[in-house]
Amino acid sequence: MSAGEISAEFDVSKPTMSAHFAVLKEAGLVDATKQGKQVIYRIRLSVLEDALFGFAQAFGIGAPSPDNKENTP
Repeated sequence: MSAGEISAEFDVSKPTMSAHFAVLKEAGLVDATKQGKQVIYRIRLSVLEDALFGFAQAFGIGAPSPDNKENTP
């Protein structure tokens, strides 16, 4: 989705939304591709999955992450 499409769903201006996405891009959480005048943003699911596994492990919930094959208690 473009920043304009996403900002239409929230009470936030397009420049504000773009600024937020710049922070997310810098953090490696989203990828951005320019298509004409628009910038299309995509969430990096591998980063989200790693974060969710980390939270689950921190609370002793679920299976170990794919990178860590050790058994959890």
